[in-house]
Amino acid sequence: MKELRTFLIFSVSVACTFSVGCGGGSSSKTNNVITTSGANVAPITVNAGPAAGDGFSAVNAAFVSVEVCVPGTSNCKTIDDVLVDTGSSGLRILSSAFSLPLPPQNASDGNPVYECFPFVSGYTWGPVQTADVEIAGEKASSTTIEVIGTSITPPSGCLDFGLPPSNSVDTLLANGILGIGLSAQDCGPGCPTSIYYECPASGSCQGISESLTQQLQNPVTLFAADNNGVIIELPAVPTAGEPSVSGSLVFGIGTQSNNGLDGAKVYTADESGSFTTTLSGTAYSQSFIDSGSNGFFFPSTITQCPGNSNEPGFYCPATTQNLSATNQGANGVKGTVNFSVADAATLFANPSDSAFSDLGGTFSGAFDWGLPFFYGQNVFVAIEGASTPGGPGPYWAY
Repeated sequence: MKELRTFLIFSVSVACTFSVGCGGGSSSKTNNVITTSGANVAPITVNAGPAAGDGFSAVNAAFVSVEVCVPGTSNCKTIDDVLVDTGSSGLRILSSAFSLPLPPQNASDGNPVYECFPFVSGYTWGPVQTADVEIAGEKASSTTIEVIGTSITPPSGCLDFGLPPSNSVDTLLANGILGIGLSAQDCGPGCPTSIYYECPASGSCQGISESLTQQLQNPVTLFAADNNGVIIELPAVPTAGEPSVSGSLVFGIGTQSNNGLDGAKVYTADESGSFTTTLSGTAYSQSFIDSGSNGFFFPSTITQCPGNSNEPGFYCPATTQNLSATNQGANGVKGTVNFSVADAATLFANPSDSAFSDLGGTFSGAFDWGLPFFYGQNVFVAIEGASTPGGPGPYWAY
């Protein structure tokens, strides 16, 4: 079974304030050269994921391997099939994927800290622990991560989100989520007490306020170098689909000879971490680019797949729809994006395919440019407040 998946937080928190300029012009794809070497380069693969053997195949999911270590030691575990997600920040790993004696994060009274993190398609729940995190030749030392899965029942504040749990490989469709989005932390300033909790050995978990330094950190910000953003590089995918495709996750923007902007146009995000997509005359000001979403998700009158089918939430048009939208950054830069949406039932008819360039689904009030947007062009994600050759983050560039 192939499932709709949109792994982005409800509202991206951007802690910085910044001034915006003006710009314009049409868009064009950057040179889609896949970088294959360098200490700042990690291979990524789009495939069916670790749950495929259980009958839960991932679709348009880009995976990377991450090494997690007990801080300051060589006691490490490499975790494969971790989802690359530019729609969130922070590393989250299933407890079933590794077993290491990571030190817990404790609240001021000594009780361990847990996190309930809401994504559009579900929530993760588990203890916050400290680890050294290594990806390719980059290392984030003593950073906080969420270890998904625990016998402790989620508190009512977590369940109030009204979302299903994503606390197993069959529900997450990955062994973890590597959040490398626009934000430096996963929740930002003013983080509500429905996200972090302290859980005593006896008694119920209570919501707490976590400072920015105590929250899960975007691990890229903690690298010694190449710490201002990332590039997702994936080849073009034919409309018929592919069983798998391979590309690269490149750390840093303009910090090495292999991560320059190379003419990519910069679309800055506003204070909510969004830009504007205009489709069919309607402007959606809370739109975003998110590698953790597995399709183009947007409001439309395109025929949806039946709710009792294997493709609920996706679009199933009788013929492929060729569409055109305009993206505009907070800096005024505009660009046209041409894309297609095909019948999801037809795409999924070949169970061996996992990569589709024309998969779309319904979404309310915004345009979510998911992984199909990344095929055939290099997409840059600059972290809030970071200095880059394209100006300070947060922005996307392509």
